[in-house]
Amino acid sequence: MTGRDRLRELLDAVLDEDNRTLSDMAGDAYTSPFHFTRVLTRDAGEPPVAMRRRVMLERAAWELRQGRSVTDVAWAAGYESVEGFSRAFARAFGRAPSTVDATTGHWLPAPNGIHFHPPTSLWVQSTEHAMNPLTEQLVAHGLDDARHVIEQATGLTDEEFRATRLPGLVVQPWDGPEETVQAVLDHLVFTVEVWLASIEGRDLPGRDDDPAPGRLLERHDAAAPRWLAVVRDVDRRGGWDDRLIDALCDPPESFVLSSVVAHVLTYSAHRRQLVRQMLRAAGREVDTGDPIDWLRRSVALPGGPPC
Repeated sequence: MTGRDRLRELLDAVLDEDNRTLSDMAGDAYTSPFHFTRVLTRDAGEPPVAMRRRVMLERAAWELRQGRSVTDVAWAAGYESVEGFSRAFARAFGRAPSTVDATTGHWLPAPNGIHFHPPTSLWVQSTEHAMNPLTEQLVAHGLDDARHVIEQATGLTDEEFRATRLPGLVVQPWDGPEETVQAVLDHLVFTVEVWLASIEGRDLPGRDDDPAPGRLLERHDAAAPRWLAVVRDVDRRGGWDDRLIDALCDPPESFVLSSVVAHVLTYSAHRRQLVRQMLRAAGREVDTGDPIDWLRRSVALPGGPPC
């Protein structure tokens, strides 16, 4: 090949260690942020900020496999806190960074086959199955937003957390009343836990009699990355029409996997908005939970401004 490889120059600008923001990347490529984003998205099928975040997480997974500490890897990946890095890593890989071992792969789904290749290179895979971006965003937003509303509930007093806000509210007949913030959040988390148990072939998960917000957050953080990993696996193998025979039901029932994911998405969104309504009734200011706002925040570099 002769002449300039413009796409390679743009990719180099994305992955340069010194380029932490979209403006840095564009400046290194001698173009405007708008033009930089437009060209790279068109030619590589992925916005530059999203690509950098993904490749940096792939590099982080490889470094963890080499024995580097979670703290060192988090800073090197551009995160301002270990907690923020751990959440992003678990959401991406379906496991906490502290659990990475020699068997853990370091590639994530990509729309273009572009991946981190150790120690400092890129690998371009000829074919790759990437999860449908709409499905990915729906599931990831649902999990992130669930965590957000649970965190909002930690600011309530015990009395506010357990107070009846919507008398007589029943979301699903078999779940019983959900009249309090506590009850709605408990069902929000338990719905994911019980479907995970069904799909993974585990026993029915236990329920806390009187869960506090902190305990609900622990349960959510344990289930969320596993649920995302399950959905990605179903998509990867084209298993949306597979049927699950759920032995946890009495009698056992059959469910199409696509309908299970749609069920979780539907009732998660409903319950998250119910919690917001209850929080407002308790005098708290809360956001709307709009996935547009979530996506705008999520494409910002760690520690950097939104693009």
